[in-house]
Amino acid sequence: MMESCNKCNRNPSVYFREYSGEILCKRCFLNSIERKVQRTINKFSMIKFGDHVAVATSGGKDSLVLLSILKSTIDASKGITVSAITIDEGISGYRDESLRIVSAFCSDLGVPLTVLSYEELFGTHMDEAMKLRPSEKLTSCSICGTFRRRAIDLAAEQIGSNVIATAHNLDDEVQTFMINLFSGDVNRIGWNQSSSIYKAGDMKKIKPLSETYEREIVFYALQKGIPFQSEQCPYTNESIREEIRQFLNDLEKAHPGIKYNTYKSTIDISAFIRKRGDLSIIRRACEKCGRDSTEQICSVCKIQEKFKPVG
Repeated sequence: MMESCNKCNRNPSVYFREYSGEILCKRCFLNSIERKVQRTINKFSMIKFGDHVAVATSGGKDSLVLLSILKSTIDASKGITVSAITIDEGISGYRDESLRIVSAFCSDLGVPLTVLSYEELFGTHMDEAMKLRPSEKLTSCSICGTFRRRAIDLAAEQIGSNVIATAHNLDDEVQTFMINLFSGDVNRIGWNQSSSIYKAGDMKKIKPLSETYEREIVFYALQKGIPFQSEQCPYTNESIREEIRQFLNDLEKAHPGIKYNTYKSTIDISAFIRKRGDLSIIRRACEKCGRDSTEQICSVCKIQEKFKPVG
């Protein structure tokens, strides 16, 4: 006999939340995820009256779930606008599928979609960049991450948004902390783990899924019938992130709740670093493109320089 949900005590259960001991039916599980995202938004005052929120939507489960929740829970009568922005990196086969998924999903939701590509913004696409890079020391994720952040900013500016929402989940946040820890970049821990919200000039950037487990986002998408691209990026094997992800998944399986405990520790450690150290950033205009930068030449222009032939 199927066990009943211990939240509503009525419906049959579909999900066991190991770290809390909850046994949930479909309705209660979906409600719990939506409430958690809303609590995260409220806790950090991520969205306010009159905001235009641009959701960075890749076609993966995280970004489509975030877009769906924001669209269904944000009250349009409060003057809040939700739009989607998608970046086409130019990865043959892989990105083509996700662009079709995003386009159809946004159409169903009635959310306007803006698509920009690396090629139109930076003069090259990822498949070409992988051939042009001087060596494997310049990893695919370094190139793509740098270009993607700039492309998302440009897309948000193009549609007049003042808030960018990215779908980084709790697993992503813990993985990033570990990467920075292993690379010895203490200051970056202080910069990155900033309570799921930070300002970049006039643009506010938020992470409403930062307190939600990745596997629960997957299950939410499946229960809601949200189509998403499950295939991983073909260049992801160059990143240490995948090894850290597997390590943390193994730990969570043996010790339910350890990811959330680690996440809470990353927040505390980040706050301590920001309090003790001088993490002030001197901002200036990049000498090449004029965009905001912490150095004379921004990271995007530095990477583009590496693609130019010598002589």
